Amino acid sequence: MLKLKQTEFLQSLESLLNISSPSGNTVNIINYIEDQLTAEGIETRRNNKGGLIATIPGKTAEKQRMLTAHVDTLGAMVKEIKANGRLRLDLIGGFTHNSIEGENCLIETSNGDVYTGTILLHQASVHVYKEASKAERNQANMEVRIDERVASAEDVKKLGIAVGDFVSFYPRVELTKSGFIKSRHLDDKASVAILLEVMKALKTSSEQIPYTTHFLISNNEEIGYGGNSNIPKETVEYLAVDMGAMGDGQSTDEYTVSICVKDASGPYHLGLRKKLVKLAADNNIPYQLDIYPYYGSDASAAIRSGHDIIHGLIGPGIDSSHAYERTHFTSIEATANLIYAYVWSDMLT
Repeated sequence: MLKLKQTEFLQSLESLLNISSPSGNTVNIINYIEDQLTAEGIETRRNNKGGLIATIPGKTAEKQRMLTAHVDTLGAMVKEIKANGRLRLDLIGGFTHNSIEGENCLIETSNGDVYTGTILLHQASVHVYKEASKAERNQANMEVRIDERVASAEDVKKLGIAVGDFVSFYPRVELTKSGFIKSRHLDDKASVAILLEVMKALKTSSEQIPYTTHFLISNNEEIGYGGNSNIPKETVEYLAVDMGAMGDGQSTDEYTVSICVKDASGPYHLGLRKKLVKLAADNNIPYQLDIYPYYGSDASAAIRSGHDIIHGLIGPGIDSSHAYERTHFTSIEATANLIYAYVWSDMLT
């Protein structure tokens, strides 16, 4: 079993959460993770898309595994600089406008300057707009109020802000005494933090894992294609580590590892699912089986791109996905322990 040190793990996770990394603008966080792994003596390489692949050698390289978690997050781009000095956004990733209403944000210009702002309904003031509560939260009505003295599009352009600049949302990380972790972007930085801990444990182990295993830190999952390439031909099993989706009718909770049996792409590999369940049961790891109805993963992207692999999906249970998310440390522990048991296990074939 993998013994996570709660304080150290949460510090690592908080560092990841506080580095802005919307899909398409992930260089800073990839650099950070690469530095972390290099310091541990773990071999890494970049793919052309900017993702990071770390490798832990095993006893055999004839058959290999790949695990993946994605570091890219939801975000936005500047769609239009409005005449009133505010910004209209175009969303990156699948989320609703109402989930970011009132959120503080960062606007990063192409020359590297960063400005703060707040995402608001244009008709936000109830003292002025009678229909404020009924106005639709959509691209036409939502805007960014920049924290600078601007009153026109020209004022904004003088700051260096332009169409296509990335906008990221404050994560608002909060760690409670009761073990809850509240933040934006737990999808999927919680899983990235878990994989980092697993890799460090494997690197310092006195024994060698049975199969060479690659860890892809994907940077395009939220837009659908993070894990569809750079899979070595020797790879037989491919496990995505992403969030477990919670809601009405779902089994997933914040205290166990969620094992996905099916999502919008279809069923995951039955044999691998059964194996993961057995590993959880044999190691007293709390788990739930679940179906995620509106969901796709890097594992399903890999299958769609034609790779001949056995694919699976697990992850910590995340409440309010793609909004202000929450999980519990026990779910993190359960996920980490299932991954650790998995990488030491025999392959299906």
